[in-house]
Amino acid sequence: MASTSAPSAALPLRIAVLVYLYDERDRLLMLHRVKSPNPGRCSPIGGKVEVHRGESPHECAIRETKEEAGLDLTYEDLRLLGVVSERAYEGENHWLIFLFESTRPIDPSGVGPMEFDEGRLEWVPTDAVADLHLPETDRRVMWPNARRHRGGFFMVQIDCTKEPFEFRVVESEPPRPLR
Repeated sequence: MASTSAPSAALPLRIAVLVYLYDERDRLLMLHRVKSPNPGRCSPIGGKVEVHRGESPHECAIRETKEEAGLDLTYEDLRLLGVVSERAYEGENHWLIFLFESTRPIDPSGVGPMEFDEGRLEWVPTDAVADLHLPETDRRVMWPNARRHRGGFFMVQIDCTKEPFEFRVVESEPPRPLR
């Protein structure tokens, strides 16, 4: 979304992760968000990297999965799926987002609680994810690429200073079998 509030060069850079957790029925764990960013919209679980303590994206993905889904995952349970660079998202921040996916099906009975201070979790069939109230960059760019590259890798640049925003996939590796 284009903004006139601040020149894009003056915006802070935020680093975050999104974690795509799938179960055996090919459903994705989605969060109906109540907090910023994107309140009232849906996204995979995730959060901001704690850069002040030197947290890595992988460490953040494991921490956020524990905090938001109650799951104790290891490095082997997650793999880097993509990297998204968003310039001037909503005119407030630049974002560098690391997307992770589960390397094995997640048992839904191990997830809980389904409601917490960030919102409400729901297992959504992958065919229905695009029908959710997603942020537009997720709907047009992140989700289609996460789905298409499942088991592979992609990197995309999104420029939200343009109306409508523009994006470019700058790296794309075909899917490969998961462990």
